[in-house]
Amino acid sequence: ERDGFEGTNIRAIAAEAGVAHGTVLMHFEGKQALLHTALFEDLERTWRAAKRHTKQRSLEAQLVALAKAFFDYYAARPVLSRALLRESLFASPPWSERYAEQVAEVHAHVAGLATEAKRRSELAPSADVALLGASFFSFYYFALLAWLQGGHPDPLRLFRGMLAQHLVGLRVERS
Repeated sequence: ERDGFEGTNIRAIAAEAGVAHGTVLMHFEGKQALLHTALFEDLERTWRAAKRHTKQRSLEAQLVALAKAFFDYYAARPVLSRALLRESLFASPPWSERYAEQVAEVHAHVAGLATEAKRRSELAPSADVALLGASFFSFYYFALLAWLQGGHPDPLRLFRGMLAQHLVGLRVERS
């Protein structure tokens, strides 16, 4: 975080950790693998915690809480977040598969929340829960990128607005 991804090298990491340069390379192929390992595990913890806090609320509140957990994670480390996002979007195996699995798990969770919302008559029976999951990610990534690139000061507010507008068309009409 202090030196940025580009400004960091394996020798400096090893020196700060008090180990030999080769020791770091025994465990990680390079600094990209080290970045992926460290931050992927952080994102996994963030995901597990966020998932626990999406119960007993409206669908909109649940989805906003999920997005907020990840936005808070990235806001706590904006420099590394830019590097992680750049590196994860174009990662090579095995990281590309791990990120894809994580996205699929979140997508399935969002679809499950939407299915429950349909059962509570919060969403129209015709609402496509898989498409809602894809919309969630579309809004989430757009808001995250807009914030990381300096185009929007508050990713949660942007996400919330896009989600609210989208959900209007999916709600059950009340007479």
